[in-house]
Amino acid sequence: MKRVRGFSLIEVLLATALLATGLALAFGALVNATRATERAEAMAQRQERLRAVQGFLRRQLDGALNLPFEFNEGTGESKVFEADERLLRFVAPMPGYLSRGGPYLQTFRLVPGGDGLRLEFEHQLLTPEGAIEAEREPEVLLEGIAEGAFALRTLDEQGQLGGWLPRWERPETIPRLVRLDLRMRDPASAWPRLVAAPRLGGGLSIQPALGGPTPDAEEGQQ
Repeated sequence: MKRVRGFSLIEVLLATALLATGLALAFGALVNATRATERAEAMAQRQERLRAVQGFLRRQLDGALNLPFEFNEGTGESKVFEADERLLRFVAPMPGYLSRGGPYLQTFRLVPGGDGLRLEFEHQLLTPEGAIEAEREPEVLLEGIAEGAFALRTLDEQGQLGGWLPRWERPETIPRLVRLDLRMRDPASAWPRLVAAPRLGGGLSIQPALGGPTPDAEEGQQ
């Protein structure tokens, strides 16, 4: 009867070592692929967040209304648009799923955060008596901003677009253009420069304010 020869211990150990090496290489490739996928998904989410914030800010600025949210009874001046490098405040409708209808005083701020600056958004329902207290805490739209600033632009005395201004000096009117420049701390997150053109930008100032007289009423009193 022919005797069948089996594997030696050395052959078994060698096969086991080769199998372990193959499994380690396969596991390493799988881990690297998973990490690369996670990084790509995280980057895609960051870019989608930036696009969503840009779209939201552009839509709200586009719908800015010539409605005063402050009125100086002494001077008769009203404020419909307030802005500087770190602040935008104006009245506009809110999306239906975020409000109860009607005009809202909307505030966008660049404020210091734990990781640089952050862009916050707050909205308050505007009533004939003024803006009511905000129903919720400011919403953080973006975090991890290294540098950022708003800028405003309107027509000069010759009717041509003037230079960009760091502060809006004509709060009774809406600027023609609003710009937001941001530099993110994460180099992989690129913020394309946002330039929005409010539909009512550059229009005539409207003086009817919260309880104040209207221009027509003043003319009737003269």
